[in-house]
Amino acid sequence: MSKPETAKAESRAEILKPRLPRGFVDRRADEIAAQGRMLETIRKSFELYGFEALETPFVEYTEALGKFLPDLDRPNAGVFSFQDDDEAWLSLRYDLTAPLARFVAENYDALPKPYRSYRAGYVFRNEKPGPGRFRQFMQFDADIVGAGSVAADAETCMLMADTLDRLGLGGQYVVKVNNRKVLDGVMEAIGLAGPDKAGQRLTVLRAIDKLDRLGVDGVRDLLGPGRKDESGDFTKGAGLDASAVSRILAYVSFQADAGDGADKMAFWEKFFAGWHEAVGESETGRAGIAELHAIMRLCAAAGYGHDVIRADPSVVRGLEYYTGPVYEAELTFPVTNEDGQTVRFGSVAGGGRYDGLVGRFRAEPVPATGFSIGVSRLFSALQLVKSPLLAGTETPGPVVVLVLDRENMADYQRLVALLRADGIRAELYLGSAGMKAQMKYADRRRAPVAVIQGSNERLAGEVQIKDLIEGARAAESIGSNAEWKAARPAQFSCPEADLVAQVRAVLARHFPATAG
Repeated sequence: MSKPETAKAESRAEILKPRLPRGFVDRRADEIAAQGRMLETIRKSFELYGFEALETPFVEYTEALGKFLPDLDRPNAGVFSFQDDDEAWLSLRYDLTAPLARFVAENYDALPKPYRSYRAGYVFRNEKPGPGRFRQFMQFDADIVGAGSVAADAETCMLMADTLDRLGLGGQYVVKVNNRKVLDGVMEAIGLAGPDKAGQRLTVLRAIDKLDRLGVDGVRDLLGPGRKDESGDFTKGAGLDASAVSRILAYVSFQADAGDGADKMAFWEKFFAGWHEAVGESETGRAGIAELHAIMRLCAAAGYGHDVIRADPSVVRGLEYYTGPVYEAELTFPVTNEDGQTVRFGSVAGGGRYDGLVGRFRAEPVPATGFSIGVSRLFSALQLVKSPLLAGTETPGPVVVLVLDRENMADYQRLVALLRADGIRAELYLGSAGMKAQMKYADRRRAPVAVIQGSNERLAGEVQIKDLIEGARAAESIGSNAEWKAARPAQFSCPEADLVAQVRAVLARHFPATAG
């Protein structure tokens, strides 16, 4: 191989292969704009309830993330971590709740209590990526810190419902509410209280969580000896006796007709009577039922029916740190899963009461409740229902000023400046290609107008304005090249002094919303 060929081969070897890291995605302008409209709707909904914006950094001290982490001697398990120059461990935030707890504790005396805040931003998980499972994704949270009353939990559930309504999902979701205390009460009633039963309790709760997917019979197997699925794989069960299994199934499968009783209050009286049997004499369980009953009364009084917000024993989430009510918003319309089966879309938001989290930083207890919206999952749901919110109003690309005489760049820049000064989005072509390629560029930029000025137009003090949208329409009906040249569709001359007015007139014709 000759020296020039060797040099070329070495040069090719040095070129990096462009690779997107696994579990991360790129997003382009149209998706960013559509998601922005969704986020703006959520923000307005949250502010209507009196929540105010807060932004916390992507990075926190690893120890501040607390219960969301494994042992601190393995700080990269589950999170992305690194050491600062003082050897302190820092981590990319795992969610938006732990940073809120740190912020409230650090600014406790200066904040109004209760403190209502919302945050939107990316969070990071150092986990194995897969279909629909990303290492970076966006959440949108709303939390009330400093309110111990279940009225705060009721408000949170109402906010979830109202936000989904404003996003155009009315009638296609249900907000389901449970309580950690009720679950603890059921565990006590079947003899699974105490730290030595923690593993068995977790198995029971995981079985309950599969009720929607496996049904009562599948959960019965998982509560007992175990279950073999269609593939032949066996999942070991909780090993409960028949009476314990019956008590749990009576609790998780109890449903009452929403029309029962003379009014909504009577309906909830009947509903929770079945839950009292499940918790038996457990004071913890009965306290949890009382809290749920209070939440349902408040929601009913505000006009939210059983079809919108309801108590549901199948909600099992984050029980390592939730201390009371837990809730999730589930979309009820059908979708087809990877196996071709028709299933519900599922949960797009969830949360609960976490009275112990802020207290990690302070001596006194600080009650808190809130929820998080999975932005990417909610965005996917709105795409499935073809939400007009995501389509939005079509907006034009920039007006492109073509460059035909490079020695006169200053003149072209002046034309661009005139358009921008009047609030018209415009750009100067900065490449090195000829006119044909510049027109292709304008097409890729979705430019509604191209401004053309050659030497003849410059001497005459004129510009050519090409309406690219009208030109594309006319091109469909013009058969020959001769017809095209004769018609010069949607292209006209005007004095430089009229450039702005003529361009604005073209934009107003195609995009009335941008006029003015």
